[in-house]
Amino acid sequence: MTDIHRYDEIINLPRHISEKHPPLGKDSYAAQFSPFESLTGYEDVVEEAARTTDNMVCLDEDEKIRISEILTEILKHSDDKPEVTITYFIADNIKEGGKFAAVTGTVKRYIESEHRIIMDDGTIIATEDITDIKCDLF
Repeated sequence: MTDIHRYDEIINLPRHISEKHPPLGKDSYAAQFSPFESLTGYEDVVEEAARTTDNMVCLDEDEKIRISEILTEILKHSDDKPEVTITYFIADNIKEGGKFAAVTGTVKRYIESEHRIIMDDGTIIATEDITDIKCDLF
């Protein structure tokens, strides 16, 4: 038998259709030919590596004292609800460093034992993370 006539005996037979397994729908059939992403999560890793963070600013003693004095005055006048803008550092959970954020509003509460300020919008700020305070009283 030559290679040309190798499949002559089966070429005109009907296609087998399984009685146990139903044929795939068009969507399922097409899905088996969809591209394969061999490096799952690679894009996320590259994006995370490209994300930049800021370094925490170390304040000198004079600046720390100035912030402490302003905070004390704000707390003394808390009944007047002075508007303050607090710039503070938020440490990044994944990478070294973090980012600076600013919140404007009124101080709702100061928890001395935890050294935390709670703003009227619910923002909680650790006093050691504060880098600047501006207040309309001063």
